[in-house]
Amino acid sequence: MPTITLPDNSQREFDQPVTVMDVSKDIGPGLAKATLAGKVNDKLVDASYLIEDDSMLQIITDRDPEGLEVIRHSSAHLMAQAVKALYPEAQVTIGPVIEDGFYYDYAYEPGFTPEDLEKIEKKMQELVKADYEVTRSVMSRDEAVAFFRNMGEEYKAEIIESIPENEELSLYSQGDFIDLCRGPHVPSTGRIKAFKLMKVAGAYWRGDSNNEMLQRIYGTAWLDKKALKAYLHRLEEAEKRDHRKIAKKQGLFHFQEEAPGSVFWHPKGWTLFNKLISYMRERQDDAGYIEVNTPDVMDRSLWETSGHWENYREHMFSTTTEDERVYALKPMNCPGSVLMFSQGLKSYRDLPLRMAEFGKVHRYEPSGALHGLMRVRHFTQDDAHIYCTEEQMEQECIDVIELILDIYKDFGFDDVVIKFSDRPENRIGSDEVWDKLEGALVNALNVMGKDYKLFPGEGAFYGPKLEFVLRDAIGRDWQCGTLQVDMNLPERFDISYIGEDGEKHRPVMLHRALFGSLERFTGILIENYTGAFPVWLAPVQVVAIAITEKQEEYTKKVADTLKNQGFRVDVDLRNETIGLKIRDHAMQRVPYQLILGAREQENNNVAVRTRAGKDLGAMSVEDFVLLLEKDIAGLGRIELED
Repeated sequence: MPTITLPDNSQREFDQPVTVMDVSKDIGPGLAKATLAGKVNDKLVDASYLIEDDSMLQIITDRDPEGLEVIRHSSAHLMAQAVKALYPEAQVTIGPVIEDGFYYDYAYEPGFTPEDLEKIEKKMQELVKADYEVTRSVMSRDEAVAFFRNMGEEYKAEIIESIPENEELSLYSQGDFIDLCRGPHVPSTGRIKAFKLMKVAGAYWRGDSNNEMLQRIYGTAWLDKKALKAYLHRLEEAEKRDHRKIAKKQGLFHFQEEAPGSVFWHPKGWTLFNKLISYMRERQDDAGYIEVNTPDVMDRSLWETSGHWENYREHMFSTTTEDERVYALKPMNCPGSVLMFSQGLKSYRDLPLRMAEFGKVHRYEPSGALHGLMRVRHFTQDDAHIYCTEEQMEQECIDVIELILDIYKDFGFDDVVIKFSDRPENRIGSDEVWDKLEGALVNALNVMGKDYKLFPGEGAFYGPKLEFVLRDAIGRDWQCGTLQVDMNLPERFDISYIGEDGEKHRPVMLHRALFGSLERFTGILIENYTGAFPVWLAPVQVVAIAITEKQEEYTKKVADTLKNQGFRVDVDLRNETIGLKIRDHAMQRVPYQLILGAREQENNNVAVRTRAGKDLGAMSVEDFVLLLEKDIAGLGRIELED
């Protein structure tokens, strides 16, 4: 009879097989009421799962991350039950969990309207109140095909027909609704507390544009109404901060169909972009990096050697020339960097060699995945490759991690989560090499006392990696920087250095990006700051505004004085009211406005306003320069919004 070992290593013995819920009840009624599912020997299962042998058990409640996933999965079924109750002729197809929620695809010829979504959501709430028990049953594949076809669910039957013949299938029932699903699900519909249907969209059956168009309803679900309200508030804030809208208002960039996934940078946007590069170039110089540049187009043979042709070809742009040579636009900078290292003999005295590159890379992304600056096909990486000895590897990892975290602080990102991804199933290199590489990353984090989250099997095909996830001003997470350790590409390209013993040795290669994609990081900054950039980063730091045409020459003189000292200044000499000019530049989120009228001209000073409308009074140009310098020296942390 089973002995159940709990996470605290306490044990409970039973004289007969028990379900996860039985164990919860044995521990206490409060836990039973909170139980959503269980984890038996690391496998996520229903609360009704029967445990027959000695097992490790974790009770899953709303305090566990898995609990939210189960709720979202069950919410998709709840929505499908509501749809079938209201629109019996609709056929259900596929309904997975996605980030922050779920969706379900339906074959429904009339299509769903926003008013239909309101009705479906109301019906879901009724089903929650009914608190239907959710039960699991099994069928053979052929039985399941016949069962769903008899119900008129042709799409579901087609899905099942594609499953191997001998596979046993699980079905879940709640009330009069039954659906094919692997589970697990909540014990009853009453456990689903907070959800909202968000939108309806079209989706091709099985993602194939040759197939019929289905109706996809998106929803979100959370542990409680407070969490749902917070999420909806974040969405409202995100809408206000959409970098594409802000870019249009401020004239930063645009996109066109003639170059999908590629950015047309306008002067102000290009200034912002280059300011980020200048900042990173200075930080890298201080950290002992050298900067190089490698070609954008290289022969297929290079990508075969690196392993990209085999493992990454579907994301690469390639072409064949008249002499039948195949070339590819580089999706990554690393092979070019290796070729740079291979030029000339290297000694152990040359290592670590930190080689940085602001390289343009090109990756095919499906058109539906493109999203402003956040997902593009042509972008710039602040890439670097560090070549070092095995003995230097751990310290170089520590130095990179410290640099990344310090840089993020300069942009106001103090809340950073580190993800560690170990060896994927599809990889190159021996297990022995992977053991060394994974050990170097983990040891570096442990030495620094940094917490991290493990993501098994999500490393790159050539090495494990760390990913650095930033939390922005409204609580959204963005994955930006990466650090990967690699002994496989040096082996494949047969690069070496001469050691202290006079023999050839293989270097370790660290792949490192701090911003990641500069385009994406720019988009993150636009949304994080709502276009109100710190003074040091703002495309225009100061605008000098003439009240009347009599102050035009004085306004130009003040602007030239500031420009000559390296500040980014615009001049507004328009024949408009001063109120309109002030409002226009406040909308542009220019940090400082200098209002220049007859009094300022007479006294040879400037009247200063912040973008939030705070009047700093009159001061000399010299004093204003000191204010600007102080602001920039603090990387813009003087609060302009007060």
